[in-house]
Amino acid sequence: MKTIAIIDDDIYIGNMLEEVLTGAGYETLRAYSGTEALYLLRQKKPDLVLLDLMLPGLSGEEVLSHISGIPVIVLSAKVDVQDKINLLLGGAADYMTKPFDTGELLARIAVQLRKEECGQTSQTLTAEELTLDISTHVVTVKQEQVHLTKTEYAILKLLMQNKGQVIAKSVILDRISEDTPDCTESSLKQHISNLRKKLRDVGDRDYIEAVWGIGFKLL
Repeated sequence: MKTIAIIDDDIYIGNMLEEVLTGAGYETLRAYSGTEALYLLRQKKPDLVLLDLMLPGLSGEEVLSHISGIPVIVLSAKVDVQDKINLLLGGAADYMTKPFDTGELLARIAVQLRKEECGQTSQTLTAEELTLDISTHVVTVKQEQVHLTKTEYAILKLLMQNKGQVIAKSVILDRISEDTPDCTESSLKQHISNLRKKLRDVGDRDYIEAVWGIGFKLL
């Protein structure tokens, strides 16, 4: 059974969403503030997140910057097109304006979960001329193999799995810690610098962008 996290401080809307999702066969998790949401996501990994923007403590935008590897559908009363563009570029998988039709929401949830299932079956990650074979750990740029350290490979894999999304430094460290316990906050910058150089030397351009004060993303 798929699990969906509802991050919304409005108890009425949260209860309504929980009832709709439970009726559709999903398990649910609840968080009522940005801070509580980050704590929840550190303890458990839902299959999808429904995220409100106007949260006490950390805002929805701040919470979004800490989420990776999980599709996020933003539910917000903000209707400005630029807000939607910024959120989609910032890592959201989809955006729905409140009030919304619950049938449409369930359909969009199903689409995102189906995308995740399809992605998990693939053994190769691609980003234009950059490829990463999960089964063999071979990385190529323009069909030329690039030799990476274990830590560099783990970082690149995470970024490619979340192409276009900004991944916070703390999230990178947390997600790669099991495979690369040697990577620390102080050494992460150097590992990424080495990785960027190796890719740039072969591809003649930068593939990884540093987002000041937040983290990194694959271009």
